[in-house]
Amino acid sequence: MEKKRVLLIASHHVSLIRFRGDFIKSLIDNGFDVFAAAPDYSEEIKQKIKALGATPVEFKLQRTGLNPMKDYKSIQELKSIIKSNKIDLVFPYTVKPVIYGSIAANSCKIPVVSLITGLGYTFTGASSKAKLLQRFNETLYKLSIRKNKCIVFQNKDDYQLLLDRKVIPKDQKVDFVSGSGVNLKQFTFKEKNPTDKVSFLFIARLIKEKGVALYLEASKILKEKYPNAEFHLIGAPETSPTAISEDELRELHDKGIIIFHGKQKDVEKHLHNTDIFVLPSYYREGLPRTTLEACACGNPIITTDSVGCRESVKEGENGFLIEPQNLEALAKPMEYFITHPEKIKEMGINSRKYAEERFDVDIINNDLVNIIKQELNLN
Repeated sequence: MEKKRVLLIASHHVSLIRFRGDFIKSLIDNGFDVFAAAPDYSEEIKQKIKALGATPVEFKLQRTGLNPMKDYKSIQELKSIIKSNKIDLVFPYTVKPVIYGSIAANSCKIPVVSLITGLGYTFTGASSKAKLLQRFNETLYKLSIRKNKCIVFQNKDDYQLLLDRKVIPKDQKVDFVSGSGVNLKQFTFKEKNPTDKVSFLFIARLIKEKGVALYLEASKILKEKYPNAEFHLIGAPETSPTAISEDELRELHDKGIIIFHGKQKDVEKHLHNTDIFVLPSYYREGLPRTTLEACACGNPIITTDSVGCRESVKEGENGFLIEPQNLEALAKPMEYFITHPEKIKEMGINSRKYAEERFDVDIINNDLVNIIKQELNLN
């Protein structure tokens, strides 16, 4: 029997390796031909995609903002890719690929299994611009995903929101997975043995919605009270309107309040070398990959009791959930770990157990492959 052809559509080529590399391998191991579409491919990522056994395909996409002419061209280009490569099923993820990939595939009468990895800024922001974008995106989602064979969500809050807003009908076929999963062989467990130098780590985009400003304020307060504590921060400076400036980060680093590492590739090493992972995000997450990696490495988690984030914590067992945008609520559990370092080892062990139970990439990819097989009548 001829192999079925699956087209993955991403908004960023790096994510195909970092977040979907194991998934691509799972599809190939299950007898699929895989095509991986993304804009602005680097030669390095192209070669990595080919090494996995997949075919990289490039298309043009304006990742942020709205430009009807460019967006229309993206849809037409995706339609051409689907037809010329005789694609049997399209699997888009993240906002624009889901919307434009779904429109393109449905117009070609090709089945779509779309993955909602979070609803992001437009469903989080309270500004007039965010609300305008929200209404516009709701309309685009209605136009694009209602004909999809299955919509996969990473949390039930996003599903409920789209249901409540009548973006999708009640009879829409949906499924759920626990994020993109984490490779437990790559992100290995290391038992924590903390001293009086308890260390915290924040990894995310350096925008206020991700909670970085709150983390910096908590670091200032706690560093003054507990000089031995360490507050690490990983992330690349951004030009977003809500970004924290690199000058501010460098100043705090030079004063010894934080340890700013900038952008880093070897995340596992930094998770192993620090005690507690902190993500006080109020961005509308799917299920943050960094918290899953922290769980796998054996770090207790402090994150917000909000969409997506809450999925990674069993309250009081492997960490704490806090109220979003509340400095006191963040500083309290951070101080708890400083004054009760013996709890770090125990909660870290529980984090790893939770990762093995729920976030193992093999389990999640197996679920996704089965959904695709079902829609192609291969089960």
